[in-house]
Amino acid sequence: MAVTTDMLDDAPPVRPRKPYLLRRKTLRHILPWVVIVGIFVVWEIVVRAFGIEQFILPAPSAIFASGWQWREPILINAWQTLMTTAIGFLVAVAVGLLGGIAIGSSTLVYDSFYPALIGFNSIPKVAVVPILVIWFGVGTVPAIITAFLIAFFPILVNVAVGIATVEPELQDVLRALGASRWQVIKKVGLPRSMPYFFASLKVAITFAFVGTIVAETVAANKGIGHLMLVASSRFEVPLAFAGLLVTSVMGIGMYLVCAAVERRMTGWATRGADAMRPGQG
Repeated sequence: MAVTTDMLDDAPPVRPRKPYLLRRKTLRHILPWVVIVGIFVVWEIVVRAFGIEQFILPAPSAIFASGWQWREPILINAWQTLMTTAIGFLVAVAVGLLGGIAIGSSTLVYDSFYPALIGFNSIPKVAVVPILVIWFGVGTVPAIITAFLIAFFPILVNVAVGIATVEPELQDVLRALGASRWQVIKKVGLPRSMPYFFASLKVAITFAFVGTIVAETVAANKGIGHLMLVASSRFEVPLAFAGLLVTSVMGIGMYLVCAAVERRMTGWATRGADAMRPGQG
């Protein structure tokens, strides 16, 4: 059938995709900052409107002022907490990755160790800190171990699930082609588990900060947790909240690092997500 000029005129105009995607990307970058600023604004308004005392809930302006006043101790202790968390997190990544490969690649290992790991993970880590103090003394080592203990389990579970759920048909095809068990894991299992792995990293890094802060409040002489404990004992509540905000900033920073590495390593897993418009099939 011949295409006439009237038919071309009646066709709906094709909207350019690039401006839409650019606006969407810009909006995604702006919205988190809008939400954060909005939370602080509402917080400030509520505190001032209801006349809440500073020792109960300080306003954000008081928290920022206290943070600036005590900036040097905060930076020193924040660096200690960051280094402690980073070391514990990196050890958790190594142990969780290797353990996840071992557990996910063998049903015998999975059935043997998984119940024990679940039981160990159900133990509150704050109850383990006093034992670590007896073994290693007060200081950095208990905080590193606590960060490791609370962070490695999500990594291990996600890697194990990613490897264990490789389709049996695909494994049969590879083995029919002469691939060994390790080659199947290396060529299929590990790439398939990478989205799970990086998703677990973003969860584990926040858990690692929780473990570090808990250990520092119980058995440490420096770090943000120790600083918050001292501030609370002196009823300097704005300083304690400043420590919380600094910890949040460090956690967000580490999360963004993990997200950047994830986009670099597993961009293939979500390569079409941003290109789809709402309602598009």
